[in-house]
Amino acid sequence: MTTMTLDTLTARLSQAHGDQLIAVVLYGSAARGEHDAKRSDYNVLVLVRSLTPAALRAVAATAHEWQAAGNPPPLILTEAEWRSSRDVFAIEVADIMERHRVLTGALPDGPRQVDPAHLRHQLEFEAMGKLLRLRRGILACNGDAKEELALLVAARSAVLVLFRTLLRAHGEPAPATSDAVVRRAAELGGFEAAPFLDVLAHASGAAPIAETRADDVLTAFHAGLERFVAHVDRLVHPA
Repeated sequence: MTTMTLDTLTARLSQAHGDQLIAVVLYGSAARGEHDAKRSDYNVLVLVRSLTPAALRAVAATAHEWQAAGNPPPLILTEAEWRSSRDVFAIEVADIMERHRVLTGALPDGPRQVDPAHLRHQLEFEAMGKLLRLRRGILACNGDAKEELALLVAARSAVLVLFRTLLRAHGEPAPATSDAVVRRAAELGGFEAAPFLDVLAHASGAAPIAETRADDVLTAFHAGLERFVAHVDRLVHPA
């Protein structure tokens, strides 16, 4: 696996985009100081003045190498799209504005907060999508305990984003630690925090889940995510 660094990525993006580049911004777990080099990825926002297929092709090899290092592809937006993105990318914008680190350039004036309604609607969409992806993953695991544990570890980052968003949707700031986010989201959403805390501890290496417990933890994790989705649905569509 390649080991491209943030500095290398930033330098290549700067060279490729030239004076069209406005900023390269780190967000997500790394910006919050929760990055685990062995298990976490880096989320990067790239802002440019304008964007063409030729400009995308110029950074395609860099993006491919960045993904090969285990990271999601950079989120590339024009300045105009960034200024108008608070409704479409409500979750991402809220996360970026809460905590980010500028790697080069400067984050332009633009969205500083998002409409709670936009946040709730995107949360509903993303939460249901995550539940469906988890179910597809369970089918693919076919009862293999190692694969089930890997599925849970892979799911944790996206689930934490959803839990932080739930807190924002309730008008609360997200706690500093992932464990605290899980506990508060569970209180608000009416689901058990235990399986999610187990997965966090397993992913960090603090308390590995035995393969004999994999199915039980996955079952409880799935049940908790179902309850979370139901809570979000009631939040968006109150009776």
